[in-house]
Amino acid sequence: MPDQKRLRWHKVLDDKNELPEGRVTTVTADHVGICLTHFKGKLCALDNRCPHQGGPLGEGSIENGLLRCPWHGWDFDPHTGQSPGFHDDSIVTFPVEERADGVYIGIEEEAPHETTLSDIMMETMVEAGVDTVFGMVGHSNLGVADAMRRLEEKGKLTFIGIRHEGAGAFAASAYGKLTGRPAACFAIAGPGATNMFTGMWDAKNDRAPMLVLTGQVQSQVVGTGAFQEVDLVRAFGSVADFNHRALPNSKHSELMLLAIKHSIINREVSHLTFPDDMQKAPAPGNATVKKLTKRVAEDKIIPPESAIREAVNLLEKAKRPVIIVGHGARFSMDKVIGLAEKLNAPVLTTFKGKGLIPDHHPLGCGVLGRSGTPIASWVMNEADLLCVFGASFSNHTGITSKIPTIQVDFDRLAIAKFHDIEVPVWGELGVTADMFKERITHPAAIDQRPDIQKRWELWKKEKESRMKDDRGNGVSSIAVFEAMNRLAPSNAVMCVDVGNNAYSFGRYFETKEHSFLMSGYLGSIGFGYPAAMGACMAVKGTRPVIAVTGDGGFGQYMAEITTAVKYSMPIKHILINNDELGKISKEQRADQLEVWQTSLHNPNFADFATSCGALGIRVSKKDELDQAMKQVFEHDGPAMLEVVADVNLV
Repeated sequence: MPDQKRLRWHKVLDDKNELPEGRVTTVTADHVGICLTHFKGKLCALDNRCPHQGGPLGEGSIENGLLRCPWHGWDFDPHTGQSPGFHDDSIVTFPVEERADGVYIGIEEEAPHETTLSDIMMETMVEAGVDTVFGMVGHSNLGVADAMRRLEEKGKLTFIGIRHEGAGAFAASAYGKLTGRPAACFAIAGPGATNMFTGMWDAKNDRAPMLVLTGQVQSQVVGTGAFQEVDLVRAFGSVADFNHRALPNSKHSELMLLAIKHSIINREVSHLTFPDDMQKAPAPGNATVKKLTKRVAEDKIIPPESAIREAVNLLEKAKRPVIIVGHGARFSMDKVIGLAEKLNAPVLTTFKGKGLIPDHHPLGCGVLGRSGTPIASWVMNEADLLCVFGASFSNHTGITSKIPTIQVDFDRLAIAKFHDIEVPVWGELGVTADMFKERITHPAAIDQRPDIQKRWELWKKEKESRMKDDRGNGVSSIAVFEAMNRLAPSNAVMCVDVGNNAYSFGRYFETKEHSFLMSGYLGSIGFGYPAAMGACMAVKGTRPVIAVTGDGGFGQYMAEITTAVKYSMPIKHILINNDELGKISKEQRADQLEVWQTSLHNPNFADFATSCGALGIRVSKKDELDQAMKQVFEHDGPAMLEVVADVNLV
């Protein structure tokens, strides 16, 4: 029995009769799980864990006068917790008092929390700047989760409990793409961890920092085929640049610090897995929480002088230089635009780099490539020199190899990846752009702004013509995005899914001060809505967040709208619903094949959003768009505009 002098009494029932005679239930006092029994008119309290394998006795039953464990049938006296004889285990009991206002159980005062190995690692994580975790708590990560709970109570960590671990990984990937800093995604061993694999590859392929934390089965059964055991270090070896198992004798703070350092510097995925037996183990007395300060050097790499001279020589001689920027230039655009303005050089972006220069800027030409504008393609074709910052020369962008090229990147492997170029420049993008600008004294470049303005005018006329298309089968994509051009907040973070919705967005949506997130090199459908969750947590209310998806993409993670409602994420969702995987249908036709298995059976998504606690509005006509879209953007909380769309008008 507990020490009576240290007892704290906890009310567990309002009335004795809440638990009928001959029944048992589970209650909690402090953090102690208790099996409460009602047998022969008496209420008794026993430890809820069966001594055999920890089975929950409160979920069992009283049979033949004995409390039976629901897992393996071990029996105990429902009053005393004693074994009837075939085994010698017994159960700890607690005093019970029936008072006028209810039933109370006496529990010894909880001892002060003893710092665990998980505490040390999670505290190191937040000290290193990781303040957001997207995850799901489960049986094999409870010790790590409890350490996170303590940090959340102190205001040092925000934990977002997602509905599917894949969504958590996409959210963390989007957070890293937007900020350049890692968020964490968190799962149990086995299936919870493997659900994150796609989002991890999304981050890796797009060079976004991400921290992945997984539970694991106990160390002694790793490799034996235990329940939910997957060798996660081996399984994630292809996707995680830093990939380790935390063990009782690890240097725990150092291990976490190195994981975060690798993630930030290499712009990679770092993974740590935690065997169940080490998570609650007490930290040694000399354990300390380390910080990232003085462990990461400045990244202002200055290019070699010879490369600067060669590049400046070409830039000064070029009459029609063009600057192309990719997603890698997102944190250096003020410097790059400064260089462009000195040269009067048009600025084109890759699809992933959409929005890095506003479309209304006199030198802005929009997106180059398959999702791009005719302005950008015309300008590139007229160029006599390309200067490329932070782009990877993907086939979807189509940067030509036939025009002399200067390429600037902080990743040496990304330079001249597919073909020879005239001047490869290894350096930090902003520093390099500033050095080019300072060294250029007498540029020969003509002012290309009148040409850019003329091409935009031609494109606007073309869009006006396309706006007239209406076949009576739903709203056209151009009508959706023209409405967004009028009504979307000018500084929103735009999170776009894969499919026709993304191609139309790249072509028709005109950026202002927007940021743009997508699943770039992986091209994973389903990214859009979880990415908006990641963006919401990254901007912390300072900017609006808009998700643009098709019905196919949203259908993969549609339950996450309940996450947005639970955590009051004010995501505005534009859902283009054509009841089809329209992009795949188009690809089948282009490959001279029959359209097959691309149709979808969808719910009324707006009604679904409403049932989840968000605002849902559905429109099927072009003239309904503006009023509905305005209502969605002005709503205080998560909101969805479902547009019934014509699959052939993209």
